[in-house]
Amino acid sequence: MTAPAIGSREAIRAAAERLADAARTGVPCAPVRDLVGSTDIDAAYAVQKVLRDEAVASGRRIVGRKIGLTAEVVQRQLGVDRPDFGVLYEDMAYTSGQTIPSGRLLQPKVEAEVALELGIDLDGPTDPDGVRAAVRRVLPALEIVDSRIAGWDITFGDTVADNASSGLYVLGENSVATHDLGALDLPGITMTLTKDGEPASSGTGEACLGDPVSALFWLALEAHRLGDPLRAGQIVLSGALGPMVPVEPGATVSADLHGLGSVSCTFSSGEDT
Repeated sequence: MTAPAIGSREAIRAAAERLADAARTGVPCAPVRDLVGSTDIDAAYAVQKVLRDEAVASGRRIVGRKIGLTAEVVQRQLGVDRPDFGVLYEDMAYTSGQTIPSGRLLQPKVEAEVALELGIDLDGPTDPDGVRAAVRRVLPALEIVDSRIAGWDITFGDTVADNASSGLYVLGENSVATHDLGALDLPGITMTLTKDGEPASSGTGEACLGDPVSALFWLALEAHRLGDPLRAGQIVLSGALGPMVPVEPGATVSADLHGLGSVSCTFSSGEDT
């Protein structure tokens, strides 16, 4: 049987099926760049849209987005010069202190991030000041990134197709409201992350395209361009403030974002889902 042409409708469908099978069976799959290419932005997001449409049709509810590849060093590693984004679903959310079922994950790693909750829609052209004004509150967060692709053998096309390698996320209980946002130095926020009480990662808000609000601005423009703008009440994860950290069942992870608060979670030691 002849393989479908890279980036064709048949290839996009085949890539979506490969990733969906990995998610369903819990067995990581081969990369999908043989089907969508390594750097074809439109083809990769087309796969993501197929999976998103199927998720929504099955009853999952979209509650926000996650931004990835905000660090220049990671962009260089994957040979791209831009961030990417994925979709957050309601059933991906946990609150600080909860136990994460390890059985929901394949190859998890954790990043400390800033979560931005929107107070108004961003459904038209805007500027950085308009985006900042749209933020209702800011929270500390952990993103639990995951990959359906075996060994994290990913290119830009692979990770975008795989919903930007998203897994789950954890929101801290502390938050800063909109009226205090102007006084909050988001680029200067310092982050320390520990795993089982030992230092594991550190960084600052500046790692997110210079400012987490700049990352949100990029996302707002991209979402508008693609005809799926950001909406009031949605949560946006800014991108990592420091290197991601692999985690194993039984691990406890805690991050402190100075001036914003802390957030933590523990991964179950069993295979529960």
